[in-house]
Amino acid sequence: MSLNLNNMSTETRNPNTMNLDMMSPLEIVTAMNREDANIPEAIKPALPQVAQCVQWAIGSIEAGGRIIYMGAGTSGRLGVLDAVECPPTFGVAPELVVGLIAGGERAFVKAVEGAEDSRELGREDLVNIKLEKRDIVIGIAASGRTPYVLGGLAYAKEVGCHTVAISCNPGSAIGQAAELAIEVVPGPEVLTGSTRLKSGTCQKLILNMISTATMVRTGKAYQNLMVDVMQTNEKLHVRAQNIVMEATGVSREVAAEKIAEANGSAKTAITMILADCDLEEATRRLEQSRGHVREAIR
Repeated sequence: MSLNLNNMSTETRNPNTMNLDMMSPLEIVTAMNREDANIPEAIKPALPQVAQCVQWAIGSIEAGGRIIYMGAGTSGRLGVLDAVECPPTFGVAPELVVGLIAGGERAFVKAVEGAEDSRELGREDLVNIKLEKRDIVIGIAASGRTPYVLGGLAYAKEVGCHTVAISCNPGSAIGQAAELAIEVVPGPEVLTGSTRLKSGTCQKLILNMISTATMVRTGKAYQNLMVDVMQTNEKLHVRAQNIVMEATGVSREVAAEKIAEANGSAKTAITMILADCDLEEATRRLEQSRGHVREAIR
């Protein structure tokens, strides 16, 4: 495939850093900091599209489907990173948010030659995880033209999934291939073409928004507390106690006691305390409210 990268903002030279190689360390990091400060403003116009993606993701989860990220290189790694952080943060099954990277898991730490250039591989990876109509597929590519992502989006549309494209170039190929385009243009990189910099930060912020907003709206938070946090070490046991204390005003001793009584669930412990009920009643209330504490304690 013949590529023309000249018109891509992610590939053009930044006029503010033309003498990058002559800068002192402080000048380099100051320039990077100055460029990074523009990213939130660049994202702001795309917030309605991000919110639409969240709405679709909520629908997928409520229908028993999954959120599936797919990308290559830095974009793929960011999708995998967001996916693997959802189980410990929100207490969801590892299968609920899936990160696919061109070349498979080994590509996370070492590039797999040519993997991103295969549309067929994008399709094949979705076939292998048994893609269903109720899933949502979110393609990520700073350039907006990665064949692996294009192949995946094409197959997802065949299956009937909602499809979303996240890119850092306007009018991108993946944006045109998807049902919804989230196109945020942070501008030329400090180091020309190094899209792990501003483009990567931009993508990370958007993925943070999508997963966090989706999980909050599907009952994984009470107020601004992550009530389904998994307690896999001592720090997280203390965090769970802190969450129960913040939500209810009880002492640490009572919080620890209620968490133990609730079989380790901070969410259930909070419901037991605020609704003044036993474990069985709290469990029933949470089931009826689809995991939303605020509804369960009414």
